[in-house]
Parts: sequence; structure tokens; C-alpha cells
Amino acid sequence: MTNALVLAGGGVAGIAWELGVLRGLADADPTLADRVIAADLVVGTSAGSAVAAQITSGVALDDLYAAQLRPETAEIEVDVDTEKLFAEYAAVLTGATGPEDARRRLGGLALAAQTVDPAARLAAIDARLPVKQWPDRRLLLPAVDAETGDEAIFTRESGVTLGDAVAASCAVPGIWPPVTIGDRRYVDGGVRSMTNADLAAGADRVLIIQPTLADTPQPWGDLDAEIAALAPAAVHVISADQASVDAFGTNALSPATRAASARAGRAVGATHAAAVAALWD
Repeated sequence: MTNALVLAGGGVAGIAWELGVLRGLADADPTLADRVIAADLVVGTSAGSAVAAQITSGVALDDLYAAQLRPETAEIEVDVDTEKLFAEYAAVLTGATGPEDARRRLGGLALAAQTVDPAARLAAIDARLPVKQWPDRRLLLPAVDAETGDEAIFTRESGVTLGDAVAASCAVPGIWPPVTIGDRRYVDGGVRSMTNADLAAGADRVLIIQPTLADTPQPWGDLDAEIAALAPAAVHVISADQASVDAFGTNALSPATRAASARAGRAVGATHAAAVAALWD
């Protein structure tokens, strides 16, 4: 029996919240989070890619969670008007002929946008990683080629540094600069899907952690379809509750959301511990 852990996108708030969820599992069952973290496969998208890199680093979950509560951070504060950003997305997607064309259009938006200096962004990503090398684990980090719209699923066999893979998976179009790897430029794996749970196909048991309300439609991707593609696997989804969404606020990319989001995730994780234990064991 093989287990897979899927960590979805959700900004800086999502990183803190997902770590909080895992910490909440440990509150209810001291060994449960360790067993989840030891999954045979970990899929991390955008914020989830940072969490995946952290929890597979060998650093204790308590330490990773505690770091989210501290005000000191290397994260870059960015003022995002979410409504305006998604209006821009909708405008460039008008007339898209399919998912690949949609990804290519969003990549074009990202390539044309004025953002922070790429070196500063890479430094912020590097600070998220307690260990800079890929773990000796099955870790999948999705991104999208900004020019072609092709998906890229980075692994330790890809010949890409862990920092570049995480940065690419986290490169929100229009907010963060596309990440140059070789002669290609990449944007956020969430452009393919905010969850990318279909990448866990073949696992017998799949836990999906997503920092959105359960009934919130994804801007890209379809979680219901992805779960159907996992059949006959047993699947459990941990979604945010309203208290968590309130903690995220109107700008989930702001580092000011970290502490409240981590605590909200911890409360959610504790409520799902029994269901997760039943799935995992």
C-alpha cells in the first residue's frame, strides 16, 4: 500500500496554514503527522511546493511551525489587489482554446509584467528552504513553461536545483517574475492546477490539503476530476474553514498573515486527525 500527500497552492498564508494543519494532526496524535510526512510520494504546488520542501528536509515539524509564528521573515511584502489580478487573468483568458492555450496566455502575462527583481525573489525562496538539496524522496513540484504552456514536473532527477524548482512552482503570474531554468522560463504550477492531485495517480491512499473552502471552484484545474482520476485510491481532503479564510484576509501573499493562518490551520488539522488516521493506517 502506497501513500501520497498532496499540498495545494495558497500564497504565504497557505504555507503557514498547511504547516499548521500538519501540526494540528500531531496535537491529536503525536505520531500521525510524522507518518503523513513520511508519505511515499509528496506533490507540492506553489505554496505547497515550499511546504513539501520543508517537511521532507528532516527539520522537525515543531520548528517549521514555530517559524511561522515569528514576525521575522525574509518574505517580500507585496500589495495585491486580488480582484484586479483575477480580472486581468480573465481578460487574457478570453477566447482561450483549451488548457494549454490558457496556460500560454497566463505565461505571456507573466513575461510582460513588471515585478520585483528576480534575484530578490530567489533570495526569499531560498530562505524558505532549511535544506537546499532535494530529499531522497519522491517529490513532485509542478510548474508551467511561460512561453509554450507546457507543464513541467520537477523532481530530483530533473537536473534542477530545489530552490529553482520551488521558485518556479511559486511564480504567480503578474506578481512574481518567471523563473529562468536553462533556456526556459517558468511560472506557477497552480496555472496547471491549484492541487495537481492527479499526479498522485497510482497511490493507494491520498491526503489532499488545500487552503480554500471545500466548495470554492479552482481558477484552473478541477479537483473533483482529479480525485476521480485517482480511483480506486482512498482519498481524504482537508480544506480550509471560514476561520482560516478570515485569517488569510484579502492578500494571502502578505507575510503578515502567517501567524494567524498557522494557528487556524492547526485547529483544522486537529479536527481531521481521526479521519486521516483511518485513511493512513
